[in-house]
Amino acid sequence: MTFFSLLIVVLGLSFFETISSIDNAIINAEVLSTLKPKARKWFLLWGMLIAVFLVRGLLPWVIVWAFNPGLGMIGSLTATFSNDPRVLASITESAPILLIAGSVFLIFLFLHWLFLEEKHFGLPRTEKFFMERGVWFYGIASIILIVITSYAINISSAMVLGALIGSSAFFVTQGFKENAEKDERKLMHAPRSDMSKLLYLEIIDATFSIDSVLGAFAFTLSVPLILIGNGLGALVVRKLTMGNIARIKKYIYLKNGAMYSILCLGIVMLLDSFGVHIPEYISPLVTVGVVGFFFMKSHYALKRIPQV
Repeated sequence: MTFFSLLIVVLGLSFFETISSIDNAIINAEVLSTLKPKARKWFLLWGMLIAVFLVRGLLPWVIVWAFNPGLGMIGSLTATFSNDPRVLASITESAPILLIAGSVFLIFLFLHWLFLEEKHFGLPRTEKFFMERGVWFYGIASIILIVITSYAINISSAMVLGALIGSSAFFVTQGFKENAEKDERKLMHAPRSDMSKLLYLEIIDATFSIDSVLGAFAFTLSVPLILIGNGLGALVVRKLTMGNIARIKKYIYLKNGAMYSILCLGIVMLLDSFGVHIPEYISPLVTVGVVGFFFMKSHYALKRIPQV
């Protein structure tokens, strides 16, 4: 990788982390508004360190280690900087399994949003059509999984296992998210200690981080680059949480942009897992382009609202 390629990947990762964590930032801001100043300061310092270095630092490392157990803990972190042919062979061999798992997760994440989640209609006819047929989600997700695994079985049974892991990971984390949203409503209307609310924020942050960490592998398989890019994005999200969340919420189609970029990254990962070479700059460019389109759409919609 050239320096320019590294820079593009890191910036793309940071941007994707920021956009995909908007929901998390909104929930954080709403819960933080009920905390005492001392608890807010704790969250800003220690909560940020946990989010950046523990969750977003540990998770991609663990994922690579899980798919390459022979590399060991330290080897999994430094593998992508190694010139050892055996290390490179291990990463290359496991990459399709990791990529197909991540692609299924991201595609299912997009479909769930498209069919079942409340949204502002950025593409009114298309999104309204699918939302009116929400029950289709489970059938279409099942068909997509069958099609992917039917092609994967011709390559290796490990890829089939990867696809099934991605599917299972989606439904498990989706359950956690839905439960977290219910808990958030309870926290806003029921007396709870600041400590319990801080613990809740850290748990939900870890759950929401899975989306961005798995999506990061569409940009690169380099764990150190993921650590840097996702870490910078997490810092931006913390800044938004405390300062500009009200303004961000006015850009009503940003979530649409995040979800369509997730679909694109899922497709990139799926193609890559089947051996289709995708240049490294494609994922950052697609992410910026898609989110930029919906940002401008939100901007023009905001300008049309009468100012009081």
